[in-house]
Amino acid sequence: MDHWGAGGGKWAKISKGSNHPFGGQTFGGAKRKEIRGTRAFGSGYPYGAGNQSTIARRPFPFGVWPLYWDQNFMDSDEYGPQYDIIRPGGFIASVPLRTTTEHFNVTDDEVYYAVGDRESLLPLMVSYVTWCHVTPAWPSRFNASATNATIKLENVIQYFRASSFALASPAYNNTLARTSISDTKDSTPLPEFMEYSPFRKCVDGVTENALAIVNTIPSLTPVDKFKLALTVSGIFICGAMLFALALIYATMLILREKFSKWLCGDPYVMDRVRRERETELRYENHP
Repeated sequence: MDHWGAGGGKWAKISKGSNHPFGGQTFGGAKRKEIRGTRAFGSGYPYGAGNQSTIARRPFPFGVWPLYWDQNFMDSDEYGPQYDIIRPGGFIASVPLRTTTEHFNVTDDEVYYAVGDRESLLPLMVSYVTWCHVTPAWPSRFNASATNATIKLENVIQYFRASSFALASPAYNNTLARTSISDTKDSTPLPEFMEYSPFRKCVDGVTENALAIVNTIPSLTPVDKFKLALTVSGIFICGAMLFALALIYATMLILREKFSKWLCGDPYVMDRVRRERETELRYENHP
């Protein structure tokens, strides 16, 4: 994953024999310029979004899984918290994005939230602070099913990266969020103060350009393959030589022990003979 990276390249597949819950699905290949979705969950897929009413069994064009929402919306429980331990970038978190009137003409209501995997949020916060003068904040775990969740599905103002990342605001309520399908652009319009806000546009632009995506998956050139073959062969040959040396050493130890017994006698037998002879001598010397 690379912040500010261009993405692209050929996609790859998760091995089916890896016991991974999404074995056989493709990932990668999407470009930075394809990162924007809409306000509809399930948007922003450059490929693999055949059924627009569900996100189940879709590929991961940017290398990251989509978000999940309450009530198993669009079958998003498939990527739910039960898999947080192996989710690329870690568990889903959210972080508030606030600024001051020193830099932007904002009101107290103009607070946005970034929602996505924790490892994407941490470096992205640095970019938010640098370019948009966001007040630094630490991401906290996000529970979409909590009744008191700060952010709901209806609050999302923009999805990114195949719906794996979102910008949201509690001041926005998209009444069409649960009735639309992922390829629609139908949504409740943004409030005027939000639509024309330089602060929102700054945060949106930084997200589009700096959000982490998987870069080109490197492929081996003929030279690389030759080097790899030499390395593997070298490892095999060295291992075989070490095994042979160990075998020779063990054989020499056994032969040395046998030769020593032949030359000097078995020490255990010699000790028994010595003790028997001492007993005989004591008997012979007895008056």
